[in-house]
Amino acid sequence: MTDQRPWLLVVGAGERPFREYLLASIGERYRVHLLTGKEPDWERPHLAGWTVLSNPLETVDATEMIAAARRLPDLAGVLAWDEARVLQAAKIAEALGLPGGDPEVAMRCRDKQRTRQALAAAGVPQPESALVSSVEEALAAAEQIGYPVVLKPRAMAASLGVVRVDTPEQLTAQFTFARDTTVPGAWQYDAVLVEECLTGPEVSVDAAVHAGEVLPMFTARKEVGYPPYFEEIGHLVDATDPLWDDPKLRQVLVETHRALGLTDAMTHTEFKLTPAGPKVIEVNARLGGDLIPYLGMQVTGIDPGLVAAAVACGQRPELTVTRRRVAAVRFFYVSEEDTTIARVEFDPAALAPGTETVVIARPGAVVSPPPKGTAWGRIAAASVVADTPQQCQAALAAAEAALRVQAADRSQVNN
Repeated sequence: MTDQRPWLLVVGAGERPFREYLLASIGERYRVHLLTGKEPDWERPHLAGWTVLSNPLETVDATEMIAAARRLPDLAGVLAWDEARVLQAAKIAEALGLPGGDPEVAMRCRDKQRTRQALAAAGVPQPESALVSSVEEALAAAEQIGYPVVLKPRAMAASLGVVRVDTPEQLTAQFTFARDTTVPGAWQYDAVLVEECLTGPEVSVDAAVHAGEVLPMFTARKEVGYPPYFEEIGHLVDATDPLWDDPKLRQVLVETHRALGLTDAMTHTEFKLTPAGPKVIEVNARLGGDLIPYLGMQVTGIDPGLVAAAVACGQRPELTVTRRRVAAVRFFYVSEEDTTIARVEFDPAALAPGTETVVIARPGAVVSPPPKGTAWGRIAAASVVADTPQQCQAALAAAEAALRVQAADRSQVNN
């Protein structure tokens, strides 16, 4: 029998512990062709084909990716969930006339200054912000906005390079940290955003956008650590959270998407719940990371992989909620900079029932806590599903106590 499943092009699979669940779901209903920088490994059972790119870190000019896509017959859609690949996916979709083919919209989310300009023009609530190119300009902007302020890179994600400063001296010391923080495959601007430091809890909303209609899926409450940095050390998704039905948050979410011109995309929007109401921190034109969609799937039954694939193919996604529970994830770090890992493991006897764990740092890896380590300094993670937030937090505390980290002997490492 001929395979009638639609062809879907996926640009980059990501890391197995954080993205395989998406690829596994999609591979059951779609013929997935992967654009990748190396021969696939764990991805193979979920693929119908792949192309190994000669320039996998191509970040602006997607010429090779477009050429590879043109060789594939009957593509129904293009999908990327890696922040550094969203623009290329939009360029491929534009070249092939597929849904989501608007690179300008992708850049309006990728470039935080463009985000701020679009939201300001539409009157969407957000922190006061100024783009600066030097320490002198940053000091002047901070004086105008009022301390404390937040410095952030113009084109990063996962709170990388973001830091709070309370004084001119701190700003001067942290300016290069915010300006120069980068990751492989990203591009840098010689500019930094100086922003008002908002108060209140930080939350995110993962949503599907089909034909301009915003369809929220999951709301997550973010746990931040390592001040004055904003390291994302955990998230909690509660399917009974009152935020699901909060009319003000829903209104700002819709206004945000309209202002940015998002019509067919997956989005991850971050808010501060300030005393004056929700204000937009940033918008990413992709599914959320840090296992947030996985937690959402566990507590609601909505499959984010299939939702993303449907949206990429121009179809209205299935968003039926079949369960209502609570799930949370927490990430763990070493305590000292430049720690060489010998072994990381969890004591299974000390874990609460139902706890899932993943070891991120492999033997020989050299890792650091934030700010040097940031998200790349994580050594392990644990997640759990329960009936209440309190049960989740108790299980994650048990997982932290069950974590065993053995550092390599420095004298042996140096020999």
